[in-house]
Amino acid sequence: MTNINKVQPDTAPAFEFGIYTLGDLVADCHTGQRISPQQRLQEVIAAGKLADEAGLDVFGVGEHHRLDFVISSMPVVLAAIAQVTKRIKLTSATTVLSTADPVRIFEDFATLDLLSGGRAEIINGRGAFLESFPLFGYDLEDYKKLFAENLELLLELNKHEVVSWNGSFRSPLKNAEIAPRPLQPKLPLWVGIGGSPESAEQAGRLGIGMAIAILSGSPEPFQNLAATYRRSGTEAGHAAEDLKIAITSHGYIAKTSQQAVDEYYPYYYSYRNAISPHPGQEYRVSRSDFGRFVSPVNTLAVGSPQQIIEKILYQHELFGHNRFMTQLDIGGIPYSKVATAIELLATEVAPVVRREIAKKNS
Repeated sequence: MTNINKVQPDTAPAFEFGIYTLGDLVADCHTGQRISPQQRLQEVIAAGKLADEAGLDVFGVGEHHRLDFVISSMPVVLAAIAQVTKRIKLTSATTVLSTADPVRIFEDFATLDLLSGGRAEIINGRGAFLESFPLFGYDLEDYKKLFAENLELLLELNKHEVVSWNGSFRSPLKNAEIAPRPLQPKLPLWVGIGGSPESAEQAGRLGIGMAIAILSGSPEPFQNLAATYRRSGTEAGHAAEDLKIAITSHGYIAKTSQQAVDEYYPYYYSYRNAISPHPGQEYRVSRSDFGRFVSPVNTLAVGSPQQIIEKILYQHELFGHNRFMTQLDIGGIPYSKVATAIELLATEVAPVVRREIAKKNS
């Protein structure tokens, strides 16, 4: 493994790179072996440490409440990562805000912010998986209303130390002291979306970041989300520089494109079938078809460093985004391969992309 000197820029880069994980527990498709939840968490922490040392900007963990995932308590996992890192931002990816108490979410991430020295963020989403609704006693029919109300409350908690508030889904707050307060003046808040213009409009109107999950297919259809977000934000009076967009996707990087596809395909196939939100619907794609999924005009970030550079720069022409995040560790891929991909992203992809974007903006 490459020995990497830690990078500590004085100011945040104009374009940020990050990785995220959902902590799936899918068996290795080659060996049939499934690692233990304890080992999986240790590998997540190791990935966060390596990403920080390599100079990446953001590390995120996602939330699931089922036995084939190991991360249900994101602030706990991120707090562990905070203790072995120094500069990398730590975010949820995403918090299923529809089935969470915004007060508890804010307090947990404010605590993380204090423990990490001001590095906490929250990406809020409705969630593609629905197991948290019955688990925590929420009605799926309230899917949209719950998210809208909880996001409104989270914004109030972020602004004020003492909050009075009334809503439809939780007990009222009357001069409630919200503690602790984060080290940052406010926690950076984002909304994670799939393809909903309504969500893009909401994020812009509220003036918070928008993370677009583009897991496969062509990126062009998602341009309208970026346009809707920026239009809504400027109409609401938010400064253009405060309207941040992140693009997130699955990805894998190896020295050559052939190696990347050969190594990644069986794990990707296994993952898609193992964790489908629609049990019984088998995911089928041949090895030859998979080659089209990783083509330059597709969003799946799999290939050599040069291919990933070209793909990110092409997407930047479409979206003008500020951040790219990829999930590298799906389907039981051995940690050694994930670590190599992290290093390639940090040392061979990120510097070139940042340089080209800075050159274009100069």
